[in-house]
Amino acid sequence: MNQPILGTPKGTAPYDDLFVAFQSALAGRYSLERELGRGGMGIVYLAREVRLDRPVALKLFPPALAAVPSLRERFLREARTAARLSHPHIVPIYTVDEVDRFVFFAMAYVDGETLGARVRTRGPLPPSEAARMLRALVADFGIAGLRQDASTQQTSEVAGTPEFMSPEQAGGARVDAQSDLYSLGVVAFYALSGRVPFAGATSDEVLAKHMTQPAPPIAEHAPAVPRRIARIVDACLAKDPAARPAGAAQLAEQLAATLEHRKELPVALRAFVKHDARIDGPGVLLIPPPLMAASVGVASFFLAVEPGLTTFFAGLVLLPAGVLAYRARRLLKAGFEHSDLAVAFKSEIERGRALVGLSSGVGYLALLQRRRDIDTEFWGKLWTGLIGRWLFRVARAVLPRRAIPQAMTHRPTELAIAMAAEQLFAELPKATRRQLGGLPAVVHRLEADAQRMRTQLEELQEVVVDVPARSGGSPSDHVARALREERDTVQQQLADAVAALENIRLGLLRLRSGVGTVQSLTTDLVAARAVGEAVDLLLEGQREVEAELARPALPPIPADPTAGSRPGEGPA
Repeated sequence: MNQPILGTPKGTAPYDDLFVAFQSALAGRYSLERELGRGGMGIVYLAREVRLDRPVALKLFPPALAAVPSLRERFLREARTAARLSHPHIVPIYTVDEVDRFVFFAMAYVDGETLGARVRTRGPLPPSEAARMLRALVADFGIAGLRQDASTQQTSEVAGTPEFMSPEQAGGARVDAQSDLYSLGVVAFYALSGRVPFAGATSDEVLAKHMTQPAPPIAEHAPAVPRRIARIVDACLAKDPAARPAGAAQLAEQLAATLEHRKELPVALRAFVKHDARIDGPGVLLIPPPLMAASVGVASFFLAVEPGLTTFFAGLVLLPAGVLAYRARRLLKAGFEHSDLAVAFKSEIERGRALVGLSSGVGYLALLQRRRDIDTEFWGKLWTGLIGRWLFRVARAVLPRRAIPQAMTHRPTELAIAMAAEQLFAELPKATRRQLGGLPAVVHRLEADAQRMRTQLEELQEVVVDVPARSGGSPSDHVARALREERDTVQQQLADAVAALENIRLGLLRLRSGVGTVQSLTTDLVAARAVGEAVDLLLEGQREVEAELARPALPPIPADPTAGSRPGEGPA
């Protein structure tokens, strides 16, 4: 069954005035995918947050009600109160905001089961999934203060689950945000390893361990966890509150740096990258014998050697190409596109490098993984290059056009928007496509620019987070400030590129629905080209700076040995 286009509310008409107006106001910050539901007090959309490239649910207060000042203020007040709550059964609210005439808040998009059920049924979470979960939980730590202010009971009873209590809470001392960080560390430990750091036959035994024993390093029970995430978890579980992260904001920033690199691929894509993308294994040995038999038959029929050799060598090329095209067709039938392969191979190569780091002490495993990395890089270049595009064209020639599946969370936001725009463009009448002939090239350029900016942002974010650790916690102010300013500039350029893509997608939606014009879309394309040029200038400037920094320094000019001597005297 075909899925709705990105930006088309499921089960509704492909165009909705409120959807387009809301998306236009949020372009560059959020990318709306579809409507999840609506009621008398709000409309909920599934969206992607551009900066962190994560799915979120946006609840929009109906504009007609938001126009009433008293109702608008009440909605904002209650949303901000809810944003201060943190509880396993409360969906965390990331932000409460007003943009133009729209009042809304962004919350975590929940689609699944509880953490306990997830770990019990399918084992520990992948590191990237656990990092996203922790990023949501640390959105706010105001609940401790609220409870303290609201409580009128005086009791010595320790309330809570012993396995998740901080040492200070176990001892009956005052708890605060640092205590929450410790409990969050326990949650992370459980999510990543499938067990809690301390267990015992009784509650008192567990509490005593929290108070007196150091927590085991997460790497002992979950060796595949990336070093950066392991360091964050271990810091949260420090016995001394002062040794834990300085606060929720710092912890959130550290976790955000781990989110972008490690997206879990869908099963079909992962299987393709690991197995179906290759022509290798024992099956390769089965190709030459039938080819040799066929070439001998052809040579006998024509009474000449040349046709037989041509048949043999052509078969060596066409048979593997046919197998690969068939596998590309299966991937297309599963709802994926050629554009997904770059993301998939990048993810597999990064995963392989992480395994090399883990197995560096075991020589054979490290060498084996290195061979697999080279193998993956080779097939990745083949599939993402001209040969791969040709194989997908051959596969599509025998497969009807399909709509893009929704909520492909492995895709970067800019890729999902670009693919939706391409599909909308392909559905326009031929005459309209001729008028907008440059649109696909602009979309591809913006998508590539946005992905380059996202990669640059990831690198800068890692440097910004690591600066305090490398310089003993006291980096020079101007270095830290310069790094943050550059990160903010790249982040703004990324938002501009995604917003330009959004405007093109919305223009195509309007045009397809009969309410837009080619002229207005042409204006959007002109603005998009300007954004692309600005991004290219920024990237070119960064490349020049990097090249200058990489240039070896000139040796110092030796001092004149006779300098300062009186005439007729040698060197002093």
